[in-house]
Amino acid sequence: MTGSADPEASPTFRLAYVPGVTPAKWVRVWNERLPDIPLVLSQVEAAQAPELLRAGAADAAFVRLPVDRTFLSAIPLYTETTVVVIPKDHVITAVEEVTVGDLADEVLFHPLDDVFDWDRPPGEPAFERPPTTVDAIELVAAGVGLLIVPQSLARLHHRKDLTYRPVVDAPESSVALSWPEDATTDLVEDFIGIVRGRTANSTRGRKAADPEPKTRRAEPTTARRKPATPSKPTARGGRGGTGGGARGGGAKGGGRRGKPRGRS
Repeated sequence: MTGSADPEASPTFRLAYVPGVTPAKWVRVWNERLPDIPLVLSQVEAAQAPELLRAGAADAAFVRLPVDRTFLSAIPLYTETTVVVIPKDHVITAVEEVTVGDLADEVLFHPLDDVFDWDRPPGEPAFERPPTTVDAIELVAAGVGLLIVPQSLARLHHRKDLTYRPVVDAPESSVALSWPEDATTDLVEDFIGIVRGRTANSTRGRKAADPEPKTRRAEPTTARRKPATPSKPTARGGRGGTGGGARGGGAKGGGRRGKPRGRS
């Protein structure tokens, strides 16, 4: 899958991501390893991401689980902390964390693009369901209710007049890299390797570049000195060579035995 209907067009890699996911670090590695293949980013709503993959409009996407595993492959990456977004002057700001039971008397918004798999959030239902999380954030800022979201969405829609606290027993949202199972292309394999932290020359998955050939270990620069081979005795009884030894033996080096000289 190249991101173009024209088979002769230059290949691209089309990556979608849902709000709250920050793909910048993986995109940077892609651009370093495959500079000739553009990576095209597009942000889509969480509910739209699986359909985008089904339609072939993206090669891969960062999605929120669950997804249809009969059609899509998925690699879970991380699970987010769930938080409740509150005004900065709310009584909940006095504690470090809350439970679902602590929110029983609070009005909690349930936007139409809510990423949690529940019929409605705990607490008192709001007068209506906001169309989007952004709309719900505006209502929280107006002081008419609270909102439960993954922590990344609370950060994404940060406002100076709002803060958040973890909800320790609320449902959690997990983020995964997903792609059509029958379209696991070489470029998809390359991106999987990047997301999993493999090196450019990893033996798992397709390599972005051929590894450098291994070189043989260099031999030591100093060879072991062979033991000296004794020289053969000369015809005159000494050892060969001109140096002469302690016991003489050379033609000129040690002299011949003779009668001892008398004393004068």
